[in-house]
Parts: sequence; C-alpha cells; structure tokens
Amino acid sequence: MKLTDILTAECVKVPLEAKTKEAAITELIDLLNANGTLSDRDVMLRAVLEREQTRTTGIGHGLAVPHGKAHGCNHLVMAVGKPAEPIDFQSIDKQPVQVVVLLASPPDQTGPHIQALARISRLMTMEKFRTAMFKAGSAEELYGIIAGHEG
Repeated sequence: MKLTDILTAECVKVPLEAKTKEAAITELIDLLNANGTLSDRDVMLRAVLEREQTRTTGIGHGLAVPHGKAHGCNHLVMAVGKPAEPIDFQSIDKQPVQVVVLLASPPDQTGPHIQALARISRLMTMEKFRTAMFKAGSAEELYGIIAGHEG
C-alpha cells in the first residue's frame, strides 16, 4: 500500500492551528470534510475521539496517529498536519507531537486500515524521514516528503 493512494496534497496542513490533541483531531477531520472525503463529519469525529480516549495514539518519536472506523466515510482516507508548536498527546514516550497523521475508514475495511497504520509506523522508524517531516515548512513540502518515500 502506498500512502499517496489514500492521501491527497489537499489533505495536508502546515501549520495546524491546534494547540491540543482534540483540536488537532478536529482540525484534520474538518480538512477531510472540506475536501469531500467524509460522508458524515460528526460521526467520524466522534469515532476518532472515542478511540483516542481508550488509549493514546501518540506513538512516540514526535508522531501521533489518531484513527477511527465509522460509517462517516466510504473508504480509507488520511490527513496529515504539522502543528505550529508541538502538542501534548500523552505520548507513550512522554514527548510532544510534531506531526499528526489521521486515518478514517468505514468499519468493514479493517485490512487497509491496519496496512496504512503499519506503513506509517515503518516510515516513522526512519530517522531521516522523521527529521524531514519535522522540518517541512509547507503542506506541499510535507506531502512531497511522504510521496518521495513511497518508492
């Protein structure tokens, strides 16, 4: 799976205005909704926030991957944001988050959802990739970094 199969340049935002994890999740859901990828914004937002309450999606290394499955979208979609200032996501390594990758999918697409989570996790183990993402100064640059690592 290529992340650029589920991520469009229009669904990348630098900088995010959010200062909290709930605000970051909401801002990315609104970005997906504004780009016509959600069938029900409120249902999807609720699903992602409920998932976040069960266990943090701040996976460490400055990354959070909030995600949810609900009937608020018809296929797996992704949004990426880089907050202006790092956000406390109650990450497992206690470090603030510098990049937020949000995944939303319908309940019946578990396989692609898990594949996307695995792909993101693999990329984030690469220090050069993380550093490039953290330094990205624009949405175009951040999208290009992701697309450039799909080879």
